[in-house]
This record gives sequence, C-alpha cells and structure tokens, in this order.
Amino acid sequence: MNTPESMNRESAEEPSDDQAVTAALSEITYDEQFYPARPRQLRPKARRRQTLDEGRPPFDPDGRNAVYVEWLRNQSMLGDADAMSRQLSGQASMWQKPFAHPSPRSALDRASVWFTAYPLSFITAPGQSFLGALAQPTLWDAFQEIGIHALHTGPVKRAGGITGWDYTASVDGHFDRISMAIDPSFGTEEEFRAMCRAATDHGATIVDDIVPGHTGKGPDFRLAEMNYKDYPGIYHMIHIPESDWHLLPDVPEGKDSVNISIDAEKALQEAGYIIGQLQRVIFYEPDVKETNWSATRAVSGTDGTMRRWVYLHYFKAGQPSINWLDPTFAGMRLVIGDALHSLVDLGTGALRLDANGFLGVEKSAEELPGWSEGHPLSQAANQLIASMVRKVGGFTFQELNLTIDDIKETSVNGPDLSYDFVTRPAYHHALVTGNTEFLRLTLRLAMEAGVDQASLVHGLQNHDELTYELVHFTTRHKDETFNLFGQNLTGAGVAERIQNDLRDGLTGEAAPYNLLFTTNGIACTTASVITAALGIRDLETMTTEQVDQVRDVHLLLSMYNALQPGVFALSGWDLLGVVSVDVDKVAQLVSTGDTRWINRGAHDLMGVNPGVAESSSGLPKGRSLYATLPEQLKDETSFARKLSVILAKREELQLAKGELIDVPDVSHPGMLVMVHRLPSDSIAVTVLNFTGEDISGTVNSTLLTPGADVSDAFTGETLNSVDDLHSFYSDVPAFAGSLLVLREPAPKGGEEAP
Repeated sequence: MNTPESMNRESAEEPSDDQAVTAALSEITYDEQFYPARPRQLRPKARRRQTLDEGRPPFDPDGRNAVYVEWLRNQSMLGDADAMSRQLSGQASMWQKPFAHPSPRSALDRASVWFTAYPLSFITAPGQSFLGALAQPTLWDAFQEIGIHALHTGPVKRAGGITGWDYTASVDGHFDRISMAIDPSFGTEEEFRAMCRAATDHGATIVDDIVPGHTGKGPDFRLAEMNYKDYPGIYHMIHIPESDWHLLPDVPEGKDSVNISIDAEKALQEAGYIIGQLQRVIFYEPDVKETNWSATRAVSGTDGTMRRWVYLHYFKAGQPSINWLDPTFAGMRLVIGDALHSLVDLGTGALRLDANGFLGVEKSAEELPGWSEGHPLSQAANQLIASMVRKVGGFTFQELNLTIDDIKETSVNGPDLSYDFVTRPAYHHALVTGNTEFLRLTLRLAMEAGVDQASLVHGLQNHDELTYELVHFTTRHKDETFNLFGQNLTGAGVAERIQNDLRDGLTGEAAPYNLLFTTNGIACTTASVITAALGIRDLETMTTEQVDQVRDVHLLLSMYNALQPGVFALSGWDLLGVVSVDVDKVAQLVSTGDTRWINRGAHDLMGVNPGVAESSSGLPKGRSLYATLPEQLKDETSFARKLSVILAKREELQLAKGELIDVPDVSHPGMLVMVHRLPSDSIAVTVLNFTGEDISGTVNSTLLTPGADVSDAFTGETLNSVDDLHSFYSDVPAFAGSLLVLREPAPKGGEEAP
C-alpha cells in the first residue's frame, strides 16, 4: 500500500554536494572559447524526483484522504519544480553563461536548420516508440547529410488530466501538460536522453517545448481545487463563497466544470469576483465556450470544506491558465522548473515557448474588456523564462502570431527567436497569385521596424494550419493606409484582400482537399498548397510530371525560407511531400470543428514500416508524393537531395547569420529580390520566380556596387556585372530561384579586392 512516507522520495533523490560537483564536471561543454585564468564553464545538472506508480490504492480520491493528496503531490509539476530548484540553487555553474539579452546568432551557431516532428503522426518501426525512433543513428545520419542541425520534438510529456485515480486523454495535442514525466505512449526518459546524445554525436541539438500559459487538469489543478498549500496560486482561480453559488451554473453529471455564460460572467464581475470579459474568446463555440471562464463542481478541500471556484482558460476548459503574478509565485516556479528539467535533466539545448503571449490579465475601465493581450507582464515573464534558459546554456523561440511591432519589442529582452507568421501567408499569397507585392511589403515593414531577420524562424509546414490572421494588419495597424496592388487600403482591408485571395485559391472549387480552420487560416500541407496553386484538383490521379512540378515549387518555397537570414524549419510532411488527408478518414477528429487533422497525416520518414495504414496513435497515413528519406538521398533529382545542395551553400556562406539589407522593386511582379550582407561583409542576392513562366528581369539596388562581378553561388560561374545604375540582368526559370554572390571590383592599381 502506498503511504506518504513511501511515496515521498525527494530526499533520497537529491545528490550530495560532492555528487553534484561530480555530475557538473561530467557535463563540461567545449562549445565556447576559453580565456586564460578563467574557469571552465560548467553546465548545471539536476534530476527530477523519481516516483513509482504502485497501483490504485483502495481509498476514495478525495481531499480528505491524506493518501490521495500525497499521491497527487508526488506527481505534481510544482513538486518536481521545487525539487529541481533545490538541487540547482547555490551552484557556481548557474553563473557561467550570459543571460540578459537575446542572442539569435548564438542560437544560429547551434542550429540554423530544424526538423519539426509531430509525435502523433510519426510512423515508427514495429514495437518502436516515437522517441526510440528519433534516437536512431540512421535518422541522424540522414539529417546530417541533408544539413539539418536540430530536431524539435513537439510536446512529449504527459498531458491531459486526472479524474480520481485515472489519467484522462489530452484535449489539445499534448499541449495541456500535467507532468514532467515522458508520456509512456511516446517512450521513456532514457530514450529521450539517448535521442539527445544521438543529436550531439551528429553536431545537432534537440528543441523541446514548455507551455508557460496553462497546464492540463492534472495533479496540480486537482490540488488547487482542494485549496492545498501554494497550489491555488498556480492558476487564475477565484474561490466563490457558498452564499454566492447561485451566481454559478450547475455542473452536469459526469463533468468536473462548466463554461459560464456571458450573463454569469457579467454577474460575477459585478459582484467583484472576476475581471469579466477579455479581449477575445479563443475557440468560441455556442453552448461550449462562450467565455474564458469556467466554474468547478463543489470540491472537498484538505480541511473538509466544500469549495467552488471560477478559473480562467484562454483556450479549452481543460487548459486552466497559469497566474504569473500570484504572491506565492507558484505558477512561475512550476514553469521555470519544467524548463530546467528539459535542459539540465533530459539534456535538450533549446525550448519552444507555447502560448506565451497570454501571461498577463488585468481589469480595464468599466464596460471595457479586460486587458489580456499585449500586456507588459507577458513580456516580463518571457524575459524571465528566456533569461533562465540562457543562464543554463540554452536558447528559446516563441511560436506566437504577433504584430511586427510586438516581434521587435519581445526581441529586446525575451526569447532569442520568433516564428515568422508575417511573411508565411505572404509567400503563399505570392505563389497563389504570381505576384510578390504583398510579400515585399511585409519584408519591408519588418526592416523598417528594425526586426532582425536572423532572429526569425522561417518555416514551411508545422502541425498547425496555414495561419492568415495577419494580426499586424488587423490590430495595431487596422486603420493605417497601405498602398497595395494600385490601391490605398487600410490594414483591415489589406488583411481581408489577402485572406480572400488565399481562400479562393486554396480551398473550395480550386482545391476541395483543403479546408478552412475557424477564422485562423487554412488546414493544408505545403504540398497541397502547391497542388492548389498549380490547379491540380484530384490528388489521386497525379502524373509523374505533376509530381515533379510540385517538387520544383516545393524547392522554390524552401529557397525563400532558407536563402535569407534566420532559422529554416521544415517537417516530415515537407520531406515526404505529404498531401492533405481525406476528411472522411479523420471525420471523428474534425467533428468538433478542428479541421487541422487533415494536415497531420501519418508518415513513414525512414521507410521502416511500409505496410501500416496509420501511426501508433491512430492517425491515418497520408499520401506521400516523394520517396522515403533513404531512397531520396540516393536520387540526385529528389527533393531531399536537391534541398541538401541549397542548405550546404547556405551553410558555407553563413547566410543564416547575415543581414537582410534591401528588398528592392522588381521588373516583373512575380519576381522577389532580397539583398543580404553576409558575415564576411560581402553581398549576396536571392532572386526567386513565383510564376510558371521564365523571367528575364533587372535586379536593381543602390546597395549593389557598380563593376562588381555577379556569380552563381551554386556553380561558381560569373554571369555578369553590376552596371553604373546599380543593376544587372537575371534570368530565372519558372518556379525557380538563384543565389548570387557579388565580388567587388578590383581597386585602382589593378590589384584584386580581397
């Protein structure tokens, strides 16, 4: 039988001072320059508590049952965080790394090309776990051959909730984390560490996830409901006295909470309990989620008192929001502990911050929504997280749809890198319309705002939809006037025009295999964006010639993302050219309106299990237009092999760490020109053709030096030279691109320029 004494193993797991020093010495890193008379920099080391699940005790899961409370406490994230922090406090290794300011180029030194995995879609060998598959040296050999330096795992820790003694399933793709333990369906902690070692052996790193905005309804939330110690301080949750329970809705039988109505929200606000309406209701659905607040059932506390709570959740009811400004700072401790566990226990090198823009909430003036987006507390919290990660030698990136202004502001003290959600729909728009004008506008706006392109993650496909909310134009700049397509449009008008063009070009009659996802964007894969743009309506009858054309366009989009400063990210869906899954095959998953499941088809990257029709998680296998990775790497005409050539040249020129210095006007609307200053101080020019016709156009920029030779970076051939008007001609085939390097003219006296 479990007892509090047998389950509380914290003290047994904490290393002695000598053990801690020995462990730290074993983790010495040699990736930084050492200076005379300076000590070597040690990477901190700690281990989370190790608890055993010894079965279901024969006691009621109730706050008055001390055994149940202790069982929850021993599995809680806050408990693990406290144990981790005690091992790290006072260690010299915690002061060896600079942490005050973001350092995107240091992050790029570690990893500038990322593979983004999605655990639920990854097909493994028979009997192999997801993490076991990612630890295979053959996979890392292939990644190294292509030029991939990092792997983003996606969320793999236990998620969902706990009801009584039983775990419940995730309600949001494992982004509702409830534990620091690895979810057994994805593998083990040792397999995770083996994956990190395999990455290190190949000069790469692992990027993990933390979720600073919310948890699931796991042990921490259940203890909070019981009013146990600091746990209520983790969340935005308010105790409602029994005298006011009439303000709360009844909780249906079998449920542990219910979303409150707009009327109840207003009544609770007027009674002084909650701040009421927020700026928007994410995932709004009538009778399901009408507000951002839910009320719990009556729960017995550890003192025997029955309590009901109202709690905030920006997302789904199973994702209670974390309170970053509670006097206990319990939420902050939980999140920082989760980050440290990934970095100093499991061995990752970087973290993605999920939902990190919703960390502050404040009451506004009467009759106005509460301030919940763009709040300074979010910036402060992000600075704390990112600084702590840098303090132990890692880096962070945020995958959040922000305005260009917000990206600039958060880059000052927050995460090292930000996802590029601004030009992502813009380059899709260029492909759909054959016109790069909107893409050029977004690039120029970022330059004018002072956004460093090297601080951005430029991605093809990830697990989400093609996001086209264009918040830069629909929020801060909705009333500003922009000149676009020969018209003066407001920011709101720009967003509407672009969204309509994308909807018309990528869904409906043009491409019935792509679907809208609420108001956020379009559920599709990169390959199904391309097929739609090429006018292919039937994915089942594609010819070899059409597949080859998809590959060429896919390489064009890869060149846009890779041949500019910053991180280039791609997925298994990209490497295999996976198209959208037939909606009938995921009917149950999309029945709630989440159409993104059509772009998450299962795929067998390494060809280790060709006979299966679905992943171990039950997602149906998507149709791949390209061969498996090992087969592609033997074929010089394949997508992966051609991509490796692009990435090798990018690496040689250190383009990722360069600077975008000009996006000039073009002589053909389908052409895009980006002028970069490389770390060597030389100039490189990316020229892309987003149309299906060959283009002969002029490249003109005042930053091009007259007389400079223009060479093809891939062949070394000198093509022409820059004339006195700072321009040169460039021939670009249909749906193709080139990377050109300028060699400055020889100085007077006849000597060549260095």
